[in-house]
Amino acid sequence: MKIINSDTHFDFMGKIKMTMTISGLVILIGLGSVALSGGLKYGIDFAGGTLIQLQFKTPPDIEVIRDGLKTISLGESTIQEFGSKRDILIRIQRSEEKLEAVGSKVRNSLGGKFNKEDITIERVEMVGPKVGRDLREKALLSILYAIIGIVIYISWRFELQYAVAAIIALVHDVLVTLGAFSILDKEFTLVIVAAFLAIIGYSLNDTIVVFDRIRENLRRRGKNTLVQTINASINQTLSRTLLTSGTTLMVVMALFFFGGEIIHDFSFALLVGILVGTYSSIFIASVFLVYWDSRR
Repeated sequence: MKIINSDTHFDFMGKIKMTMTISGLVILIGLGSVALSGGLKYGIDFAGGTLIQLQFKTPPDIEVIRDGLKTISLGESTIQEFGSKRDILIRIQRSEEKLEAVGSKVRNSLGGKFNKEDITIERVEMVGPKVGRDLREKALLSILYAIIGIVIYISWRFELQYAVAAIIALVHDVLVTLGAFSILDKEFTLVIVAAFLAIIGYSLNDTIVVFDRIRENLRRRGKNTLVQTINASINQTLSRTLLTSGTTLMVVMALFFFGGEIIHDFSFALLVGILVGTYSSIFIASVFLVYWDSRR
């Protein structure tokens, strides 16, 4: 199925200055937001804190729960549904009190809003700052190992310049998505790390499809320049790129709008990542091949 004919002649490489400027500005705005806010907003997985899961007899109003928690001093908290509408997950800053005491304190604070007998404490867990720090380091290492594996594979399967170009595109995608999280003040958790790894894989898949066509066309380009060959290759794979991204976006949008609060940030990361990954596979990755060739 083709939504765009393979004989189109869009001049993608002719838009290099514009796309580089747009990408640079978006990344700078995102990094500026991270710097001004003092870093990413780490979730309980990385920053440490206490997690309380409650089950109600009937689905509660989250705003009513929020009002009830204001009567006790637990610091900043986040409240969301967990699975069913009757299960509520409360994340609070690290407390010096015993876990059982924290759970009881939360349950008692909601007694004026709900029937205490209708509230069951399912679990109370704490993540210490050292554990959070270790998780941050392991999350960064997982992304680093993924990038190293990508460089080795693409260098073997294609050539070194293709590997470097792919990594530049992946770094671009990750930075734009990180910037979106910082600007919208969303929490960065282990679930989001999983989303970033999925984004890296998805973006890489799109980029490799384009690179494979570029390599194929370079073998038979005749008198065409590298820029002309890259333009032709992107045009030939454009239908496949847009169709794959479009169908994937439909699924991710369904998760984003109907998947519930627990996977909302995960699906948001995928939504931004797929859009940016599609853009980078067309406009960013191939640009470096032109730059590499001009430096020879």
